[in-house]
Amino acid sequence: MPPGPVVIGVDSSTQSTKALFVDADTGRTLAVGRAPHRVDGTAGARESDPEEWWRALCEAVGAGLKESGVPASAVVGIAVAGQQHGLVVLDRGGRPLRPALLWNDTRSAPQAAALTEALGGPSAWTARTGSVPVAAVTAAKWRWLYENEPATAAAAAGVRLPHDFLTERLAGVAVTDPGDASGTGWYSTAIGAYDTELLQLIGLDGELLPRVAATGSTRVGSLTATAASALGLPAGIAVAAGTGDNMAAAVGLGLGGTGLLDHPVLSLGTSGTVFAATRTRPASVGLSGFAATDGTYLPLACTLNCTLAVDKVASLLGLDRDDAVPGGEAVFLPYLDGERTPDLPTAAGLLTGLRHATSGRQLLGAAYEGAVFTALRALDDLLRVCGLDPFDPGVATRPLRLIGGGARGRTWVETVRRLSGRPLIVPRVAEPVALGAAALALAAATGGDAVGFASGWGAGAGRALDPVRRDASTWSRIATVLDHATPSLLGGQ
Repeated sequence: MPPGPVVIGVDSSTQSTKALFVDADTGRTLAVGRAPHRVDGTAGARESDPEEWWRALCEAVGAGLKESGVPASAVVGIAVAGQQHGLVVLDRGGRPLRPALLWNDTRSAPQAAALTEALGGPSAWTARTGSVPVAAVTAAKWRWLYENEPATAAAAAGVRLPHDFLTERLAGVAVTDPGDASGTGWYSTAIGAYDTELLQLIGLDGELLPRVAATGSTRVGSLTATAASALGLPAGIAVAAGTGDNMAAAVGLGLGGTGLLDHPVLSLGTSGTVFAATRTRPASVGLSGFAATDGTYLPLACTLNCTLAVDKVASLLGLDRDDAVPGGEAVFLPYLDGERTPDLPTAAGLLTGLRHATSGRQLLGAAYEGAVFTALRALDDLLRVCGLDPFDPGVATRPLRLIGGGARGRTWVETVRRLSGRPLIVPRVAEPVALGAAALALAAATGGDAVGFASGWGAGAGRALDPVRRDASTWSRIATVLDHATPSLLGGQ
């Protein structure tokens, strides 16, 4: 029997690219092609070559085609979900002028602080963009480039986000979506467009930016002959606008206007994020008030130090990542790369509460606890932004969905259970970002609803875990240390 239609969802993350081949009728994963990226930089710098992202995308699609065994002619659409916030500057030929500044490059922290003050403080920013500039935000990175590499900034003929860069390579058009654009610092969620006054403040010519499509599932063009040759796919298939990785994960979990609203998700990956789709426009200084990709909103809190930080502690101790027990009296705030939530871009890790009886396994457990506490404390703020009381019994018992690499780790899951006291759902879908991108691709090819497609595929269902009694003493101990350590002992600003 000839194969049915197939769509490809691309997840271009910080460290790798995944190309998910999905049966459009059932949502069944047919193959996942993978290719790595390199991240360079020390002392706060984090950079990658965008051309390597394109090579990885081509390699991942080729590997997926081979693994799936489906003919290229079965593919009807493709969409890219990319790491948010990264700054890509292009010459007139569409080639990068320098390596991209990534979301976790903290050198732009002074520029973020200066921009915040220049507009009149945090509340002025949230009223317009939904978010306060931090080092991760693209506007701060542009100001860093403008001040530190003025010749490169002056030569820029195009400014893109990572997913924009790849979509342009696919379809030959400069386009973005409201979701990823809302993380730049120059897009207003209040008006749903670029904010000309903010562009002037930042020192960026709006003519350098891509146009904003209506949604991430909007068909913005067709696969060009050049891209088709590089990918081994038919020219002319649908290319969606695509979106940021967090927005795509929401789609892949069935979160959005036609799916789940005000249901929280915790992603345990390189970064730790908590987010939910809601109809309430977020404007909280403690959160990123993003737009979702389907017309709703996606308030989100992001922590820089999650799985990589804990793995580093395990390596220093010579332990396996799951060879951990609760930390006891030890408290470890694993802010090894600075921190975004709370906003401590120059912070270092802090370890306290050691006793003669403290074991290495407890130190590792304390690192897990510190990372999970940081993410869960932001969850309460997230729920408030959605118009919910986090301590209301009906809200406190609402399941928390766990995704990301950490969701497959026993110690991560049990630490979240213990510190949250919530019921958990670990969705079956292994690649929600790529699956969300696949749903965007199908919507672009058919004119349908991406969240509806993902919901129909059963993407948000999975293993349910009952709540356990919340470890209030550990929570209180970590909170006390963090509140007293900020900012002097941590070195934050």
